[in-house]
Amino acid sequence: MPTILGSNSLDDSYQISNSLRFNDADNAHLEKTFSGSPTSTTKCTMSFWIKTGNLLSTSARAIFSAIKSGSNEDVIKFGSSNGGNLGYLEFNFNNTSSGAMMPGTSGSQLFTFRDASAWYHFVIAIDTTDSTADDRLKFYVNGTRVVAECSISGGSVQADTPLSQNYDLGFLTASKHQIGMNVESNNSEPLDAYLSEFYFVDGTAYAPTTFAETNTDGIWVPKEAKDDISFGNYGFFLEFQQTGTSANSSGMGADTSGNDNHFSTSGLVALDVVADTPTNNFCVMNPNDNFYASGNFFEGNRNLQTNASAYAFNTSTFGLTNGKWYWEARVGNIGTGSDNWLLGITASPSVSASEMLGQHTYSLSYRNNGNYKTSDSNVTHGGSFGNDDIVMFALDLDNDRLYVGHGGQWADGSGNTDESDISNVSDSIIDISGLRTSIKGRTMFVAFGDGNGNASSTPSEAKINFGQPAYSNSSDESDGNGHGKFEYAPPSGFLAICTKNLAKTG
Repeated sequence: MPTILGSNSLDDSYQISNSLRFNDADNAHLEKTFSGSPTSTTKCTMSFWIKTGNLLSTSARAIFSAIKSGSNEDVIKFGSSNGGNLGYLEFNFNNTSSGAMMPGTSGSQLFTFRDASAWYHFVIAIDTTDSTADDRLKFYVNGTRVVAECSISGGSVQADTPLSQNYDLGFLTASKHQIGMNVESNNSEPLDAYLSEFYFVDGTAYAPTTFAETNTDGIWVPKEAKDDISFGNYGFFLEFQQTGTSANSSGMGADTSGNDNHFSTSGLVALDVVADTPTNNFCVMNPNDNFYASGNFFEGNRNLQTNASAYAFNTSTFGLTNGKWYWEARVGNIGTGSDNWLLGITASPSVSASEMLGQHTYSLSYRNNGNYKTSDSNVTHGGSFGNDDIVMFALDLDNDRLYVGHGGQWADGSGNTDESDISNVSDSIIDISGLRTSIKGRTMFVAFGDGNGNASSTPSEAKINFGQPAYSNSSDESDGNGHGKFEYAPPSGFLAICTKNLAKTG
């Protein structure tokens, strides 16, 4: 199945400060009921950046929806009819599939958006008055038009049915609108993703170059567009810069277009406003590299829960080859069994489902008993930890070293966790040169897993923080470049795993 890879911006002049994270388990969404008359009933533009979350669901995930009339709605969503898991983009108008994002006539040829590591830029320009049927809805991904050539109905691929000429859009109807949920269908199909810079324009079908551009490195990046747009009566611009829950200019659903078309929020909290953006993309855990058999991903792929009856582990979206890196994890649940709660690193992003983290030479796991495991051998290293403790990792790939600890103290290598400064403690160093020179390669991934393989065991859970925590900290410590929010200050020279830092380390 072809995969469209996302775009990520590094050090371009226009910067986006934050995004809004939607967690499907919270039924998180924004909502507004429009009134009065739109500027147009047939012409609009949507532009937004999106980073996909949990892709393992077999339920659709709505991005934007609006009541058309009665129980009928217009909705743009990720579909799952073919192949089970989410991936392709589907456009439904008046409860009719008018086009799903696919280039051919068989399910195996569906375009999918399954790169959970990257940001995509979607632009949907609609003009139902156009005499050319295929031009009534134009869909662009990272500046390139992708044509819907077929549709989905009842799980089967059919010929595309273009929008009827002069169709009055539900998005331009005085009715209830939702972002992150299907407004009809009993408020179902919650989104699991990050959204950034959500534009809606009433009355104009803009080109994608209005909102973004190709930089000198050939990367599709956002640009400042608000002042160049005629929003129309129903138009809005959501920057998700504010915190709060009210439908006003101080809420996270605040419209900054000047129209005051503010959205109320449901299932969203201040922690859902995060620093992960198209201009500074943070590492998360990768649902496409899931060897839990049915492990669960939450909070934008930062919280992981194992399947208690399965071995193996899951890895991060970013691989690392050099530099010094820092991350933390709050223990959600230790679980039960002798090989539970395994967090560490691996030189392989893919392993057999019968292998646990630390079982072979190319992986290492830090364990709740304070020991670490590699090559299937346990090594006494630090004190034990339990539920709600925060575990720390400092990975030095320039010198093939790893430091671990918890509660603000580093392991001293003798079974205690009592050192405040890793730079002065030689015994706290874990030598990882053997991992990096194994047959699996030298690129390192963060990994989490469970080694019980026992159906009677309790699943373990880790809330992994690469600089954008899904949990409250008592302090917000950043790295030396000013990136990330951590409970404890990263050691000198150690950085959050994000694209701005990766660009500086080469």
